[in-house]
Amino acid sequence: MPARHRSRQRALQVLFLWDLRRQKIDDAISAFYDTLTSDDDEPKRAAPDEFMEKLVRGASEKATEIDQRITEKSEHWRLERMPAVDRNILRLAVYEMNEMKTPAPVVIDEALELARQFSGDESVSFINGVLDAVHRGDSGVRSQHSE
Repeated sequence: MPARHRSRQRALQVLFLWDLRRQKIDDAISAFYDTLTSDDDEPKRAAPDEFMEKLVRGASEKATEIDQRITEKSEHWRLERMPAVDRNILRLAVYEMNEMKTPAPVVIDEALELARQFSGDESVSFINGVLDAVHRGDSGVRSQHSE
């Protein structure tokens, strides 16, 4: 598995933890590292993942403005009603696309892969539409999720 993809997976897990526990991002990062184990199931502090940490710190710091952009692009779907996994995939992707200047096709492809891995088929379509709208500056996308 490519290192950046692994970092994005980890970033999603940390943001999910941060979002659900409503804790400081550094506490969520530390809690995530504490869950990693070695091959022999012994607790092991993983080497820092700088890309993951940059993603989660940036996405959490800019969450208010990122959330506003997501809300603008997702018609008839309030952010707090979105599945937490989808909400955090969108936060990561919007941050990476807009702040880290990673090319949109790369970010969208990675976000869709995360959605396939951690969410459902409807989520893949919804996330694709929202991210495409964010990238293109289009008006909103209707969710296929039921409110």
